[in-house]
Amino acid sequence: MTAFRDERLLTIAQVAERLQLTENTIRKYVRAGNLPALKAGRVWRVRESDLLEFIQRDKV
Repeated sequence: MTAFRDERLLTIAQVAERLQLTENTIRKYVRAGNLPALKAGRVWRVRESDLLEFIQRDKV
């Protein structure tokens, strides 16, 4: 549980910037289940480790 607590959570905007894609594209990936994300209230967050795994797996 400690590893999760220390892990950085990214906003949809931060993920979009890193991948040089639009926020809408990132939201589509999340809705389709291609990019794991957590919802806190109305805001989506992506674990940095999930993003790195997504990049390796899908070679965006």
